[in-house]
Amino acid sequence: MPSDDEFLAYNKTVVDEFRAKGGKVAQLDFPVLLLTTTGARTGRQTTVPLGYGVDEGRVFVVASKAGAPTNPAWFHNLVANPSVTVEIGTSTYEARARVADGGERDRLYRMVAAGSPGLSAYEQNTPRQFPVIVLEGVPAPPPPSS
Repeated sequence: MPSDDEFLAYNKTVVDEFRAKGGKVAQLDFPVLLLTTTGARTGRQTTVPLGYGVDEGRVFVVASKAGAPTNPAWFHNLVANPSVTVEIGTSTYEARARVADGGERDRLYRMVAAGSPGLSAYEQNTPRQFPVIVLEGVPAPPPPSS
């Protein structure tokens, strides 16, 4: 399991590449967005790269933290302050984060896990259920061109 410092260093390289290349990250084979949250304790803005899914025009993310036993800090931040900023490609949107629950959470999680073997492997490493967060107010991006 990577340390918090390793997560931060890795995330910084992905964020830098994403912004330098108009939303593209060569080392990742899944769609990536940048999520900026406000620290629950510090009030400081923090940006993290996340894989995302799209369902019926809604963009959503999963708080997996590579299967760590605790939720990622960004999840705690958006629960405390659900106003977030989302970057997809070269577009930036203000959004409201909402934690999905019940059947909605399960359906969205199955949708993204089916296309992500890594996520399913992470799930095997922890007893916690990964939260699914819907980013309301973010238009779904067009499908990637071939």
